[in-house]
Amino acid sequence: MDFLPILLWSDLLIWLLVLAALVLGGWSARNPLLRAAWRRVGRSRAGMASATVLIVFVVVGLLDSLHYRPRLESRAGQPTAYAVEVLSLLDALLTPLRTRSEKTYSAPLATRAYAKEAIDSRDADGQLRQRRDYPRLKYGGAHLGADEARRDADVGQRLWRGLAIALVVWSAVAAATTAALARAAGASPGEAWRRIWRNECDFAWNAVLATSAALLLLASSIATLAVDYHVFGTDKVGQDVLYQIFKSVRTALVIGLLTTLVTLPLAIVFGVLAGYFRGWVDDLIQYLYTTLSSIPGVLLIAAAVLMMQVLIDTHPQWFATAAERADLRLLALCFVLGLTSWTGLCRLLRGETLKLRELEYIQAAQSFGVADLRIIGRHILPNLMHLVIIALVMDFSSLVLAEAVLSYVGIGVDPTMISFGTMINNARLELAREPMVWWSLAAAFVFLFALVLAANLLADAVRDAFDPRLAGAA
Repeated sequence: MDFLPILLWSDLLIWLLVLAALVLGGWSARNPLLRAAWRRVGRSRAGMASATVLIVFVVVGLLDSLHYRPRLESRAGQPTAYAVEVLSLLDALLTPLRTRSEKTYSAPLATRAYAKEAIDSRDADGQLRQRRDYPRLKYGGAHLGADEARRDADVGQRLWRGLAIALVVWSAVAAATTAALARAAGASPGEAWRRIWRNECDFAWNAVLATSAALLLLASSIATLAVDYHVFGTDKVGQDVLYQIFKSVRTALVIGLLTTLVTLPLAIVFGVLAGYFRGWVDDLIQYLYTTLSSIPGVLLIAAAVLMMQVLIDTHPQWFATAAERADLRLLALCFVLGLTSWTGLCRLLRGETLKLRELEYIQAAQSFGVADLRIIGRHILPNLMHLVIIALVMDFSSLVLAEAVLSYVGIGVDPTMISFGTMINNARLELAREPMVWWSLAAAFVFLFALVLAANLLADAVRDAFDPRLAGAA
């Protein structure tokens, strides 16, 4: 084989989450109440627009969760050897961005480096002299040759080309969507398009198509420029910032999603037990989460992460590659964040369970001798799921921001792992340069803002659809 598949622990958990999402989707389709709630989410234009953006981020994260080690070249008769470096399918797709590194900083779409250097040149007499100038980039704008003045015209042509490609692709997607809806509704394509445009469908197709148009325009423009330019410039070691942005997406998704695997079981079990059984069980659980909440979260996370780092450093034989080492630290950070962020949801579920256990049908079940665990599983948990889903979606953005803050202060992910937090942390020193290097921070901020904003807008749509009071008012 030309590669050796590698399954990291975070990869396994991510694909298990994908499987769980598919199972949840099938279960929701068979449950009338959940199906009606998700239909209300589908009618929200803001929710569907943000879901479209999140799908793009998720696809990038999944492509970056298929890892392998490439095969090294070997002579005939020698055993097959594989590289120590662990790559992903996303790395393979972005090979030009990953391999075309410059010497140091370069501005977005630049053809020359950002700092002057001593350049050797020969004068008219053939004598070697040195002059200070901005050196030409090795890859950025190299196709222009000596005609650097043509850069602006070349960039404009590529943008027009990207616009044309986006228009063609979007037209095909819109036509296919319209034809499918027309066939399903038994109407003409023109009538189906008018219903989409006027938002008269059961699903906010107009928001999805409008967001898709904007994303296609952005993606095609970046793709046409990234072939021969560094669209967002390069960092201190000459690595393409656009490549770092793509690699940061998986880290953000892992932090936002895997942390819930720790948070949800603790919050649901302790919250329901405290609210249902009350008495000493309630007092014990309240004491536990009150004590945990009183400890500053940053200090607790820092202590746990540093202890894990000491364990990793003292047992290097556990890891065959640097990627496995960084992955373990990432999982440790998810575990620590989960242990420190379940108290709020636990308190909410406790209060809701205290209210539900006083309802007449719960008391009737208790009077007939139904087991407590059966009452909890049959009557309590189904009535708490809307709160769990709302909290799950709304906590995603806060966890993504938590990783950025923790990496900024140096207690986040492994320094060898690219994330929005490490990009912002590195940009802190770049801002002190003269002239200032601003593009790394700007790119990380824009994409992190887009991810968090989309998650918040989708969380609002889910909250409005699953909250019984808001749903009843609608």
